[in-house]
Amino acid sequence: MHFYSTNNKEYKVDLRTAVMQSLAPDKGLYMPSILPILPKEFFSSLQSYTFHEICCEVSYHLLGHWINKSDIDNIIHDAYDFGAQIHSLSPTIHALELWHGPSLAFKDFGARFMAKLMGNFIKNSNKRHTILVATSGDTGGAVASGFFNTPGIDVIILYPKGKVSALQEKQLTTFGGNIQAIEIEGSFDDCQSLVKFAFLDQDINEKYTLSSANSINIARLIPQSFYYFDMFRQIKTLGIDGNIVVSVPSGNFGNITAGLMAKKMGLPIKKFIAATNVNHVVPTYLETGDFHPTASMPTISNAMDVGNPSNFVRIMDLYQQDIQSIRKDIQGFWLDDDGTKKAMRHAHENYQYICDPHG
Repeated sequence: MHFYSTNNKEYKVDLRTAVMQSLAPDKGLYMPSILPILPKEFFSSLQSYTFHEICCEVSYHLLGHWINKSDIDNIIHDAYDFGAQIHSLSPTIHALELWHGPSLAFKDFGARFMAKLMGNFIKNSNKRHTILVATSGDTGGAVASGFFNTPGIDVIILYPKGKVSALQEKQLTTFGGNIQAIEIEGSFDDCQSLVKFAFLDQDINEKYTLSSANSINIARLIPQSFYYFDMFRQIKTLGIDGNIVVSVPSGNFGNITAGLMAKKMGLPIKKFIAATNVNHVVPTYLETGDFHPTASMPTISNAMDVGNPSNFVRIMDLYQQDIQSIRKDIQGFWLDDDGTKKAMRHAHENYQYICDPHG
């Protein structure tokens, strides 16, 4: 078991290197060499598991080669005092609520696990590490909350001026301590490009010992698979056991990539819907076969305003660049701002459920 670069499968590293380095020297993203299929007994007895036990079981199979069970248990225990909750709108429509963490963003699941994992890796080091992260809104708040006061780690957050909500900006800028937020003239893609360029600058890397907390880091991605398994547990409790289709609001495509990884590990999901706003480069690819990154366009679902989703290369890697295989598991769908508002109104009028523009 090792981690390889999506640009060169012969470039292999251990878990610590993949997490602390974040981006491979050849600009590729790290992927696990093996996605182990979880035992049938795990799925058949899933209803008896707690969320913590599910997280631990998945981690044992994915990360157990590098981290002992005791450390995994401690990381999970320290990371999560919250979980995902199913809210049923009808017998066939259910919302998986991922906003019950401290920053109210689904990225709490990835950021807090990553913070505890990195803390475990550097606990005996005298060297300070710097987390560099770009945010279109929710990532920064989750990372700031997760890494606040983590010994040996400083966090620098880049966010686009005027393109995050007032609440999110307060989340980014009010922690202080080891958390520093910097406003950038430009888009989220510009912030993300700055992060990538910094990681490819050897002098900067050596001076600051950089790591990323964006979903380019495999330590952000793996824990996002946890709640897909827990979703299945909760769905089974409702008496539903098949034909599950999951619609995933998608920007940088880390969330849906984690779900696809869970599916590869045996989770019985029939299909995923990659749901985007007008930044619909992936739905367009699924329809036409052409992938053309674009400059991001601003929308009311600003955390999804990504014109060049980094994790798309991971999806291509999972399916060996085979679009027909991808289409079997993923369907694309997108809405403009008017469509988003109509969908929010429909959910409220028909199900008495309040969605935000991303949901």
